[in-house]
Amino acid sequence: MALLKRKSKTTDQISKKTVLYAQNVRKSFGSKGNVQQVLKGIDLRVEEGEFVGIMGASGAGKTTLLNILATIDRATEGTILISGSDISKMKDAAMAAFRRNQLGFIFQDYNLLDTLTVKENILLPVSLGKMRKKLAEAEFRTIADILGIADLADKYPHEISGGQKQRTSAARALINQPSMVFADEPTGALDSKSASSLLGTMADINEKRGVTIMMVTHDPLASSYCSRVVFLKDGNIYTELYKGDKTRQAFFQEILNIQAVLGGESIDAL
Repeated sequence: MALLKRKSKTTDQISKKTVLYAQNVRKSFGSKGNVQQVLKGIDLRVEEGEFVGIMGASGAGKTTLLNILATIDRATEGTILISGSDISKMKDAAMAAFRRNQLGFIFQDYNLLDTLTVKENILLPVSLGKMRKKLAEAEFRTIADILGIADLADKYPHEISGGQKQRTSAARALINQPSMVFADEPTGALDSKSASSLLGTMADINEKRGVTIMMVTHDPLASSYCSRVVFLKDGNIYTELYKGDKTRQAFFQEILNIQAVLGGESIDAL
């Protein structure tokens, strides 16, 4: 959907299909006389089932924005609703519970526990929540099959490859049936083959299971798997692209063109 104009809206006016609604999100660091404004008033809406990429040059504010929307950090100012819940007004304990029950995370460095098996790592969010064991087991089998890691269930992180670790991380993010999954440079530590495989699977999960995903990446190839790409520049939204009916190659070229305007690095071919 189009970016929001800055005007007052109530929760009731927001579409039931809107998973994330952010208005006038600002973030500053520092104190008197030395304040750095990283986000300068972001307005953004993400609809159910979207796969949104966030791009921008280093320092544009993309990771800061992801951390705030994902409840890892707090905005200095602004309103953020996820599935109708106003996270900008939550106390720390309520926010931690919301994060555990409603959100999924895929990080560049996997964040797996070495003492747990692949299956135990994937089921960890469920063990902290209220999902029944039978349902959790069924969801594990489904997700592990989709991600191609069912045969790794009893292995430990040190026994599997980087690509398999990231797929385990992705499965862990999905096991709790979250309202939204946040991914921070999920392919940053992977070789090109593993990266393409993971992104293709994420796009497939997004399309077939309707999982809403927001991914920060510097890589135009990764962004070409998204349905929409939002570009940040100096703490503001510069522009956005929608894939629509375009081929991934055509969308990739459009992303490269915007990246060139922003002065980002690009790669030569898909």
